[in-house]
Amino acid sequence: MRQVDDVIAARLDSAVPLVGQVSRYIISAGGKRLRPALLLLVSGALGYRGPQRFNLAAVVEFIHTATLLHDDVVDESTLRRGRATANESFGNPASVLVGDFLYSRAFQMMLDAGNMRVMEVLADATNVIAEGEVLQLMNMHDASLDEAAYLRVIRSKTAKLFEASARLGALLAGSSPEIEQ
Repeated sequence: MRQVDDVIAARLDSAVPLVGQVSRYIISAGGKRLRPALLLLVSGALGYRGPQRFNLAAVVEFIHTATLLHDDVVDESTLRRGRATANESFGNPASVLVGDFLYSRAFQMMLDAGNMRVMEVLADATNVIAEGEVLQLMNMHDASLDEAAYLRVIRSKTAKLFEASARLGALLAGSSPEIEQ
């Protein structure tokens, strides 16, 4: 994971100091890096050991971090991972805009893979995640929410990026569509 953290640190660069400050604040809060770890595990298990896995693992972490920034604003959260959220420390506008920066940086980094399937998988994942956020917002005060609707939100907001991480590992290894699925 050290190589992934090195890529993350190198790609947080911005000419705008606040972008780097907010990005470093949330990235340095820690986290388990489960999504990048899943990508590394799947790609390794399928025989891929090339450097592109570290770049795409960082992409996945940037997307995840962007969703956290946006989610904390929408949920009006004040704590994450035991400390003040970025929106609590820097304000909602900075958090939303730095989340947007991380999304766009992730898409810049995807281009380095030179693989349209990578773009398809991650574009689909980010769309589904955004839809999941909107579904959660719509259901926020609905006491009659059933289990199926709740699971749809969880699949969209959480499971989709895990799925994308595993699929990217398979794509890097040049696996068949059946293995990728």
